[in-house]
Amino acid sequence: MFTVNIQNKEYKLDERTPVLSLLEDSNKQYMAVKVNNRLRELTYELCYDANIEPLDLTAPDAVKVYETSMRYLIVLAFRNLYPEYQVKLSYAISRSILVTIIEPKVTMDKHMLKAVKAEMDRLIAADIPFEKTVLSKEEAYDYFVKHGQADKAETLTYRPDKICHFYKCGDYLNYMYGYMTPSTGYLKHFKMFMYDGHFIVQYPRYEAKGQIPEFHDEPTFSKVLKRAHKWAKLCDADMIAKMNRRVEGDEAVDFINMNETLHNGMLHELGGMIADDIENIRLICIAGPSSSGKTTFSNRLKIELMSRGINPLRISLDMYYKDKEDIPLDEFGVPDFEDIHALDVDLFNEHMQALIDGEEVELPNYQFGNGRAEKGIVTKIGPNTPIIIEGIHALNDDLSSGIPKHQKFKIYIAPQFQINVDYHNPISFTDIRLLRRIVRDKKYRGASAERTLEMWPSVRRGEFKWIYPYQEGCNYVYNSALTYELCVLKKYALPALQEVKADSQYYIMANRLIKFLKYFKELDEKWVPCNSLLREFIGGSCFAEVDE
Repeated sequence: MFTVNIQNKEYKLDERTPVLSLLEDSNKQYMAVKVNNRLRELTYELCYDANIEPLDLTAPDAVKVYETSMRYLIVLAFRNLYPEYQVKLSYAISRSILVTIIEPKVTMDKHMLKAVKAEMDRLIAADIPFEKTVLSKEEAYDYFVKHGQADKAETLTYRPDKICHFYKCGDYLNYMYGYMTPSTGYLKHFKMFMYDGHFIVQYPRYEAKGQIPEFHDEPTFSKVLKRAHKWAKLCDADMIAKMNRRVEGDEAVDFINMNETLHNGMLHELGGMIADDIENIRLICIAGPSSSGKTTFSNRLKIELMSRGINPLRISLDMYYKDKEDIPLDEFGVPDFEDIHALDVDLFNEHMQALIDGEEVELPNYQFGNGRAEKGIVTKIGPNTPIIIEGIHALNDDLSSGIPKHQKFKIYIAPQFQINVDYHNPISFTDIRLLRRIVRDKKYRGASAERTLEMWPSVRRGEFKWIYPYQEGCNYVYNSALTYELCVLKKYALPALQEVKADSQYYIMANRLIKFLKYFKELDEKWVPCNSLLREFIGGSCFAEVDE
């Protein structure tokens, strides 16, 4: 006999029992559960003492399960209606899924949209179970080859495990690299519409408290993602299997330098845009989410501008923090250094205006140790010297309200990957940044992966509040992704994640990242240039500073 605690009830059981049979959930609001702090599907069978925490769509892990199941449903609907077409799913603007048909001569239109949505609605209403079935890696490979899914078959060759957990829905089998809801009936909430000749699918998000967020058209970012997709295809690395082949082969050095050349090209393009309007530009504002590579980028942009006869002054917004007792508190009563009101905005504007007017300014030098600003260097700039500011609020006009808008050039930086595990399983931009941060925190701050994972939800809350609302109004989006980087990061990230113990509340996230990383072949970092943005995280950078 064993004891199970769930929803404030205790059950004494003497046989294997599915979680779902104990869960009071007539409206299908729960997508998964934590069983003794391990993420499990609702169909998981209990046979030991357990504390159960049901997860609804306000929990990131539940949203991940929902999104994985939604992607399965999309592919199934296309299979039922258009079995002759291959579809590719990618992460897109406004935190949505982009659905594309691989065949170039096929046009996606409103008639197809209506048919696919109707089929998805039919499948949801039928409440068909997702049944887990186990195949050996060899059986799975043969199945994919037989059904014309070479992308999935190739990826399996890099899978270290000997078995695969497929999901069957009716007569359809697929492997989605993640947990699933018990049935199609759980996927009632989605929006689907045409966008730029493709389909956009929105689904509930935890940061929107389990609701589908309002769609924000982001044409600037849409162009960046298109460019990233073209690049991944150009260097033949839009899938993990293709990238692994590049890494394993004799062209690994060429592969690295191709990607570094792409960064050089974007810097050259950006430098030209600034130089063309240098008579007006006084403030170059750089912002992006955590671990986007802002520090290395700022240094390289400075050098790019210097090569054009422009000598910018770099100023970090961290210099303008208020004294520690004046830092606002977050909802947990902890000093919130990501709040714009943690900065002395008035002093910042006063200093920027004075510098632009040719006056001398004594910059502050904030000391995080004692939470006080000390006296810094006295600075004066010439009439054609722009100021580079870099920090979480750099794109927010509330920070620099004293500077006319035409004098500001705004740059948003973030890794925008367009690489998939296979056609149905895209790679998360956020996971890339999290892996970068785990590696950097371990190397430069002695912080464990568990500590980084503990801070990550707070970091994400700050990004949604202070960065993403201001990203679309920028003059340039710099894609800091390096297609090869996960093959280098694996060496550092994998052992750090494996240190997270099974009883840790962060084990679920760590284990998911471990499974993901194992598909990548390692790449020797010795060929990574010293000025590469990746060096900011793995070490060996020719720039001394480390991104905060």
